[in-house]
Amino acid sequence: MRKLIAGIHRFQKRYWSENRELYRRLAEHGQFPEALFITCCDSRVDPLTITHGEPGDLFILRNIGNFVPPYKEDPLDGCGVGAAVEYAVEHLEVRDIIVCGHSDCGAMKALYKDRNKFVATPHIAEWLRLGDRTMAVVSSNYPDRSREERYEITAEENVLLQMENLRTYPVVIKAAQEGKLHVHAWFFEIGTGTIFRYSPEKEQFEPIRGEEG
Repeated sequence: MRKLIAGIHRFQKRYWSENRELYRRLAEHGQFPEALFITCCDSRVDPLTITHGEPGDLFILRNIGNFVPPYKEDPLDGCGVGAAVEYAVEHLEVRDIIVCGHSDCGAMKALYKDRNKFVATPHIAEWLRLGDRTMAVVSSNYPDRSREERYEITAEENVLLQMENLRTYPVVIKAAQEGKLHVHAWFFEIGTGTIFRYSPEKEQFEPIRGEEG
């Protein structure tokens, strides 16, 4: 806690002082984020850091494994994620949704563990069921890969499947059909700091270059 509290003091003395006009505008006029950024809870993945953004730029949704439950009529089923998606699209009118997975993801590794080992943590066990479809895709298409290779492949395939799940939400379907919304798949390689973007045309992830707009 000492480190965190010291950080608060530095934030107030340095960053906030240098950006007080930005915070004043945000306080007076509200938020108008450009994108909904869906990513993992992993402490090594910081959306604002990797996009070099500022407060107000991103509406951020984080959960273990960057899962997006498919849309269901029952609002209590996966309502936390669904509510954030609906709010970002319908009320904040974001232009883009980014689903960003990452390397060395603990959730992807947990998918391959015996579910009986999660008896003491039933919420984790239930949440990981959202990755069952991803596992099935990897098992079917990459049967000869080593376990270590599968971890990274699973993380990438998982991003693509969560994109599909996003497109089951009526607000997403409507906004996309009207040309107001675009959905993107990203992958963050922690060790190199590289961000990859999925190209539907080439059916593969490619590095995002610094000169790209």
